[in-house]
Amino acid sequence: MAAFQLNGKTALITGGASGIGKAISTVFAQHGAKVYILDYNKEEGAHVARELTDKGFKASFEFCDVADEKQIAELIDRIANKNKIDILINNAGVAHIGNIEKTTAADLDHIYSINIKGVFNCAKAVINNMKGNGGVILNMASIASSVGISDRFAYSMSKGAVLTMTYSIAKDYVAEGIRCNCISPARVHTPFVDNFIAQNYPDNQDEMFKKLSKTQPLGRMGKPEEIAHLALYLASDEASFITGTDFPIDGGFIKLNG
Repeated sequence: MAAFQLNGKTALITGGASGIGKAISTVFAQHGAKVYILDYNKEEGAHVARELTDKGFKASFEFCDVADEKQIAELIDRIANKNKIDILINNAGVAHIGNIEKTTAADLDHIYSINIKGVFNCAKAVINNMKGNGGVILNMASIASSVGISDRFAYSMSKGAVLTMTYSIAKDYVAEGIRCNCISPARVHTPFVDNFIAQNYPDNQDEMFKKLSKTQPLGRMGKPEEIAHLALYLASDEASFITGTDFPIDGGFIKLNG
């Protein structure tokens, strides 16, 4: 039997309609999971779900605002009434560029509401349904959780919180059979990166892309599919002895820079 199969498992993936989230939705569906794509973008979410179902995979889209505690609790309870929830991927998140002087209170509140409160809302609602049955919670942290990144004050703050929430959940619910880990990517080539370069460096996009790629010792950005395959392993039964751990996937950034 092939390894890393998710046959018969139900997976919820926040931010599952684009970038890393879309890659995770696709890889999980390909490996047998029934995938719920939870996303704020209705058009893209429905499109990804339709692409997967057209290929014979099990996928559906649900509108999701991770910052809305009541909506998240009702949504997850509704899904749990249909299917036992086996896996939650807390992937939804937003970025912010700027040091503390260039970060407003409104910026901080916005980052907090999605990157921190969003993880809290989803994890809390899922744990209520996983207790007694076990399950996997996998949070998307960042290398910014554990090393200093220039001009990423608010983002780093939020991802540091994701890291420590992961440790806390893993500790508190290990006896319930709930595993909780997190992934810390370095820069990954997603539409967000392309849009950022286009907006901020319209006259030298190729040069900036190469410069950003070289910040990783391997000399390139990560691919969303590479993150998705690590997530697949951590969500699978083959990783049943792993909890309370952060997994950098960073092209050598943390250990080989500096």
